[in-house]
Amino acid sequence: MSDAEAVINEIEGYLLWEAEKERARTRADAFCAGLPWLTDTQRSEVERRYCQDQHHTTQAYLERIAARSASLRTEYDGAYQALRRRLITAYLSGTMAVAVLVALVAAGLTAR
Repeated sequence: MSDAEAVINEIEGYLLWEAEKERARTRADAFCAGLPWLTDTQRSEVERRYCQDQHHTTQAYLERIAARSASLRTEYDGAYQALRRRLITAYLSGTMAVAVLVALVAAGLTAR
């Protein structure tokens, strides 16, 4: 991966994380709207804790996705390599069979 791609990935990750933080704040505000008896201090604390919990949940979720993606990449790379070896083996076997057949036909034609 080039430096430019790495920077773009980092910026994209930052923007996605900031968007998730904003969604958490919006959900926390909506949650607290259903609790009209909260004082301003209590409301602020509930919103803060809600956002904090949502951030931990999101981070754990993203870590699980990253681990699973790495696992799938390894699995698929292995399957790809196996398929590639089989294809090359089949191609070489076919090429050898055709070469032998051509040699036999050529030998049969020159023997006449």
